[in-house]
Amino acid sequence: MSDAAMKMVLVTPEIPYNTGAIGRTCVALNLELILIKPYGFSLDEKSVRRAGTDYWKHVNLSEYDNWQSFLDARKPPRESLYFFEEHGAQSLYAPDYRPDAYLVFGCESAGLPASVIDGAEDRVFHLPMLDKRVRSLNLANVATAVIYQAMRPQLGG
Repeated sequence: MSDAAMKMVLVTPEIPYNTGAIGRTCVALNLELILIKPYGFSLDEKSVRRAGTDYWKHVNLSEYDNWQSFLDARKPPRESLYFFEEHGAQSLYAPDYRPDAYLVFGCESAGLPASVIDGAEDRVFHLPMLDKRVRSLNLANVATAVIYQAMRPQLGG
């Protein structure tokens, strides 16, 4: 896959269903899915394959042992990194996404580690929620909303 294409990055995902569903979205949009270990499940689990249905075998998947090994191998430009957190200072609608964007999401229970965001607080975005009673949204749903917004120019929006 070309380096110019957007990529989904999941840092220490915990729920196999979410990873499978995000993988399915990546196949639909020809995106690479990058997973950062450790995982809260095995990629061989039926639930990952079930969520990805018969598309999981088509996921363009890359794995890294930790965040630093990802940075060392990929060397993503700072301006290509977009972090998504519940309490991000800016809305996901704020940026003009670069074609080579890395859309980075944390684990379901704790989000992104501070060490991943450190020094890039201006690159952290959130999905707006109007009702404050809702603490968070499902990771697969958020990731799908983000990627469709990020790819809007390429998708004719």
